[in-house]
Formats: sequence, structure tokens, C-alpha cells
Amino acid sequence: MELDPSTHDRSMYRTLTGTVVPRPIGWISTTSTEGVDNLAPYSFFNVVSVSPPVVMFAPGVRPHGLTDTARNVEETEEFVVNVVTAPFAEAMNRTSASVPSDESEFDFADLERAASTKVRPPRVAGVEVAYECELYDMQRVGSHHVVMGEVVYAHIDDGLLTEDGKVDVGNLDVVGRLAGSFYDSVESRFRMERPD
Repeated sequence: MELDPSTHDRSMYRTLTGTVVPRPIGWISTTSTEGVDNLAPYSFFNVVSVSPPVVMFAPGVRPHGLTDTARNVEETEEFVVNVVTAPFAEAMNRTSASVPSDESEFDFADLERAASTKVRPPRVAGVEVAYECELYDMQRVGSHHVVMGEVVYAHIDDGLLTEDGKVDVGNLDVVGRLAGSFYDSVESRFRMERPD
């Protein structure tokens, strides 16, 4: 199959999301100006920069405008990225439900909140990694908004660390998004040394 997006008569969504896999999931918590805590997963998520430390997620544009998450970030300029691991997969999926703006997905999914250190939105209690972020930039790109946040504080479970304080990726059982209703967890790891 050969595809030219300019002449393709269907959306490129299935092609892109079915081949750019697995995608890490940013489980984004925000707090509205009215004080309602929002929690939603985004598989359009990744690292942008390490100096300064910046991460991004890309919520789609809805018929009524911004998603609750994007609107909250635009208005408050704060969010938290909670890293999804296998024990939280079901709860993460539950928070992808369409919940009214005046209700919290934390409560809907029966999740406990943990206070953040530098931003107002709470973390998901029990997650092994969470990044508190302040808005760095937000740009409309086609059908999505790219929301970039500078990491201002990180919470990392001590059980993930090596003796010298580095994260041991072998201890982090992250969940990734594939296509449709399919997800992936880290079951097979291999190592390759980068050539000089």
C-alpha cells in the first residue's frame, strides 16, 4: 500500500496510531479554575527537551473546542504527568471515559490523590513516577494542540533507583498504547550498545 495523505480519502489516524507503537501514555492531571481535579490519559506524549526539561502531550480538538485538560492547562498553566504502569492500567483506561467537566475522574475511577510540591494539580497516589509541570508553550497543530510543560519537580519511587541514584528501567513496568483497544507492557527487554 502506498499513501499520499493529500489524496487519501480516509483519516490517517489508524495508519499513524497503528504503526507508531508503542506510544508512552501521559496520564495528565490538572485542576480547573473552579477547583475540579481532572485526570486523562494521552498516548500522544513524549519528551521534548532535557535542558530545560520539557515534556509534551497533544490533546485533540473537540467539536466544542479544547478538551477539559487542555483548557485547564491554558487557564492555570500547570499540570502533572503521571507515568502509567501495569498496576494502574485499568484505572487509566477508566479515566478515558467522558465525564462531565464538573466531575473529577479521580473520583469516577476511585483513585486517591497525592499532593504535589510546586503545582496545584494533585498526583495519582501510588504511581512510581510523576512530573509536576508548568506550561512552557501551547500550539495548535492541525487537529491537535501540542501542550509543552517544563518539569519543575519530579517524584520517583526509590524502588526504581540503582545504588548510584539512576533510574533502573528494568524496574519500571510501563504501559504503552498500541492501536484501538490494544496496549503493551514491557515484557521483553534487550540491550544494544550504541556504536562510536
